[in-house]
Amino acid sequence: MSWMDAKTRNKRGYFDHRRRQHQCTKRANTTTDMAKEMTPGSFSNMASSWCNRKISSVISVFVCFLLVVSSKICPVSSSETGSRHATNQTFRPQEELQKLKIIREHLEKINKPAVKTIQSPVGDLIDCVLSHQQPAFDHPQLKGQKPLEPPERPKGLDPTGMATENFQLWGLSGEACPEGTVPIRRTTEQDMLRASSIRRFGRKLRRHVRRDTNSNGHEHAVGYVTGEQYYGAKASINVWAPRVSSQYEFSLSQMWVISGSFGDDLNTIEAGWQVSPELYGDNYPRFFTYWTSDAYQATGCYNLLCSGFVQTNNRVAIGAAISPTSSYSGGQFDISLLVWKDPKHGNWWLEFGNGVLVGYWPSFLFTHLRDHASMVQFGGEIVNSMPSGFHTSTQMGSGHFAGEGFGKASYFRNLQVVDWDNNLLPLSNLRVLADHPNCYDIQGGINRVWGNYFYYGGPGRNVRCP
Repeated sequence: MSWMDAKTRNKRGYFDHRRRQHQCTKRANTTTDMAKEMTPGSFSNMASSWCNRKISSVISVFVCFLLVVSSKICPVSSSETGSRHATNQTFRPQEELQKLKIIREHLEKINKPAVKTIQSPVGDLIDCVLSHQQPAFDHPQLKGQKPLEPPERPKGLDPTGMATENFQLWGLSGEACPEGTVPIRRTTEQDMLRASSIRRFGRKLRRHVRRDTNSNGHEHAVGYVTGEQYYGAKASINVWAPRVSSQYEFSLSQMWVISGSFGDDLNTIEAGWQVSPELYGDNYPRFFTYWTSDAYQATGCYNLLCSGFVQTNNRVAIGAAISPTSSYSGGQFDISLLVWKDPKHGNWWLEFGNGVLVGYWPSFLFTHLRDHASMVQFGGEIVNSMPSGFHTSTQMGSGHFAGEGFGKASYFRNLQVVDWDNNLLPLSNLRVLADHPNCYDIQGGINRVWGNYFYYGGPGRNVRCP
């Protein structure tokens, strides 16, 4: 996580987040020179519809499937929204009582007893729950156990900056959860009542998976690598607060660690930030995780909303609002995330910043990811519910196109993967794709300071995206 001082960016190669009061100074050379192979002509090609690219049929299927199913919430059309409101205006006592009963039973299951509760400035309640009582330990294979000790970190990581950094609003008061507990955002009745499906609250809604992405409502601008065996991934992700136009739309920026045949056995591990009014009830960017072992059908969930991810950190609350965020032509803020497979036990660990372990996904949750990943993907995604028949104005990233460059367009930088011997390595074959380039686009590059990187995003509806 870091603030960027543009004056020292090229000289020092890292950000000084402590000088938040100094805004970035615009430079003529803000956008770094691209590698020779990344010419302006290649950018226009990358911005074209990715389904027309002449890549192998196997990779096309892999990426197509991922772009369809990687989203977590189905859009709700205006007619569906209207009918829902009409239904809610008709009071049906028995139905409402049964609904509330189901909600309260579910809340009792996922909201664990707290030894301390902290109020966030944005209205969240953060419960400090004893580590061995967190939702993960409801899983039959984890009952009676305790969180594991930290694993061996990948070779090649910067050993400096190991202190926990405060990047969430709930921690700004100076309060923290005691040692031996984990902070968990409390789920409320209002959270569940907003959900499109109470039964599948906190999970992607099931629907027929389609291979083309032109009509499913989910739009993407992503970079990816495939063709090798991957044991982890790392990236620094620029944080913004994009406008989301509808309660049933979202905007996210994340990385995916993926394996499987891209049918019903798709395995993914995901982490990043998202703005989701349906899930959280506001428009703050929030740190999130997700996992599935069956293509989002019956397994997995966001954050700690089911048994699965085991949290080990008492200062990072998954699902809590991130602060600060970047501003147009102003200060830039990013978060660094690392996911890697523990060589000893095989679990997949999540690290924030430099050395701040958040927790892990036990290997038994997965099928294909018990061994390794076959693809790693980075980038942005939005839901377009076509309000009033027009493209949504929900923003991706900063809400500005990739060509505007640093300080204006959102970015991913220092993209890396972990190999079989637990070495952190730069990417060797990054490809970039945008499925609706007139609405959201992407431009990639490489240099000595940022390594592999790309700018991405856009405003959604505009003169070229009606």
